[in-house]
Amino acid sequence: MVPDIASPTNRPAATREERDLSLRWSGRVSLTPRILAVNIFALVMLAGGFFYLDSYRARIVDSRVEQASREARLIAQAVAMTPPDDRTALVRRVASEADIRIRLYDRAGRVTLDTRALGLNNFVLRDPDKDPWNQSAARFLDAVIDTVAGADRDQQFRERAPTKGLDWPDLAAALRTGESSATVWRAPDRTPVITAAAPYGPEGAVFTSSNARDITQTVRVERFRLGLVLAFTAGLSIFLSLFLARTIVRPLRRLARAAVRVRLGRAREVVVPRLPERRDEIGHLARSLSDMSLALRARIDATEAFAADLAHEIKNPLASLRSAVDSLMAVRDPALQSQLLAVVRDDVLRLDRLISDISEASRLDAQLSRAKFDPVDLGAMLAAMVEQRTARGLERDIRLRFDAPVGPTPMVMGEGARLERVFANLIDNAVSFSPDGGTVALSLIASGDMLEARVEDEGPGVPEEAREAIFRRFHTDRPEGEEFGKHSGLGLAIARTIVEGHQGTIGVETREDRIQGARFVVRLPFVQAG
Repeated sequence: MVPDIASPTNRPAATREERDLSLRWSGRVSLTPRILAVNIFALVMLAGGFFYLDSYRARIVDSRVEQASREARLIAQAVAMTPPDDRTALVRRVASEADIRIRLYDRAGRVTLDTRALGLNNFVLRDPDKDPWNQSAARFLDAVIDTVAGADRDQQFRERAPTKGLDWPDLAAALRTGESSATVWRAPDRTPVITAAAPYGPEGAVFTSSNARDITQTVRVERFRLGLVLAFTAGLSIFLSLFLARTIVRPLRRLARAAVRVRLGRAREVVVPRLPERRDEIGHLARSLSDMSLALRARIDATEAFAADLAHEIKNPLASLRSAVDSLMAVRDPALQSQLLAVVRDDVLRLDRLISDISEASRLDAQLSRAKFDPVDLGAMLAAMVEQRTARGLERDIRLRFDAPVGPTPMVMGEGARLERVFANLIDNAVSFSPDGGTVALSLIASGDMLEARVEDEGPGVPEEAREAIFRRFHTDRPEGEEFGKHSGLGLAIARTIVEGHQGTIGVETREDRIQGARFVVRLPFVQAG
C-alpha cells in the first residue's frame, strides 16, 4: 500500500530557503497542539498569580508579627504601670478588646494570670476533622500550592503546660534579652497562630497568642477570584485556539489529501478545494493548488493526446512502408520496383522528418526553461532570412518581402536560434499556402510595450473557427495539390511553444488591407531603452 505522503530515501540536501522555513524544535508537531501550547503558555503565566498570593500572604503575616510584638510591648508597659491588684481587670479588658489570649508568666516560666481561666475564650483552634468538606478542600488546595511554590512550613502549634512557659521560644527570648519577641505557628487547620512575649519588669513577662484566620480567609478569597478569572480565560483561550486550529488545520488537511491523490495519479478524480470565501494566505494557497492541479491535468491530457496523435501519425507511413516492402518481394518488373523503392524512400524521409519534429517539440519546454536569453534584433534577423531565402530562390515564383520599420528596431530578449525557427516555420507555412506568383510580406511594428512581427500571405486565409486549431499538434489542413506527408503538422505548434516560452503570443488575424490571405502575428515584449 502506498503511504499518503512519500519520503524518498535519496532526498537531496535541503536548500537554504527550506532551512530558513524549517522549525527545528517543532517540525514534527502538528499545528493544533502548537496553537494550544502557545495559548496555554499565556495561561500558565497567569496562573503564576497563585504563587504571588503566597508572597502576599507572607507580607501580611510579617506585618501581623510586628503588630503582635508591638502589642505585647504596650501591654507589658501597661501591666508594669498598673498595681498588682488592678492587673486582672486590665488584662481581661485588653484581651477582650484586642481579641487575643493574654498570659502573665513569672521568671520561672509559671503562669500567674490567664485570660482563659478568667472565662474569656477568645482563642479557640478549630478541629479540621469537624469542618465541612469545602474547608477540607480549601486546606488541600493550600497544601498543594504551598508545596509547588516551595513555601516555608511553620511549626505545628502545641500548648505548653502552665509550668512549662520557658518552652515557648519567644517567652524564653523575652525573659533572657529583655526585648519583645514573636513567633508564627501553624494551627491544625493550617491557619497561622501568632504568639508574642515582652517583659514587664523583673517580675516576669506578658505572653499573647492569636489565631489569624482572617489572613487565610483573605488569601483564599483572592485565590478564588483569580481562579474564576483563570477558568474563564482558560475556557475562552482553549475555545479560540481550537477555532483557530480548525480554520487553519482543516483546510490544510483537505489540501494535503487532494495533493496526495494527485501524486498517486488520480488527478482526473481530484477536485482541489478553491476556498473562494477565504481571502487570506490559505485561500491563496488553495486557489494556487487548484490552478496547479488543473494545469497538471491539462498537461496530462495534452501528453496523452500527443501520444495518441503520434501513434496515428507514425502508423500511416509505417503501413505504407510495409505495403511497399511486401510488394517488392512479389514484383519482378524493374519499373514497378523503382516506383516501390521511391515510395519506401519517401516514407523513410517522412518518418525521419516526423521523428525529428516530434523530438524537438517534446524537448522544447525543458530547453526553453534552461535557455539563457540575450537581446535579439528581430529586424536584422528577418532581413537576413528574407535575403537568404530570396538568394536560394522560392518555388512557384513566390516573392518574399520585408517591410523594414523606419528608425531603430527595439530589441527583444530571447534565444536567437529558437526565434529564427519560429519565423522559418511561419514563412514555410505562408509559402505553402500562397498562390503561384504570390507575395509573402514580413513587417515589424512597436505597439505599447510589445513588438509585433507580422507574416502575411495571399492564400485562402484561415477561417475564424479554425484559428486556434491550426496551432495544435499534427493539424492536417494542407493546401490543395501539396504532396501528402511533406509536412509533419508540428510547425505551428512548435512556433507557439517557442513564442510562449519567450513570454509572447502568436495568433492569426484578418488582413486589414482586405487582400485575401492570412496574417500571423507574433507579439514579444521588447527591452526598454535605458
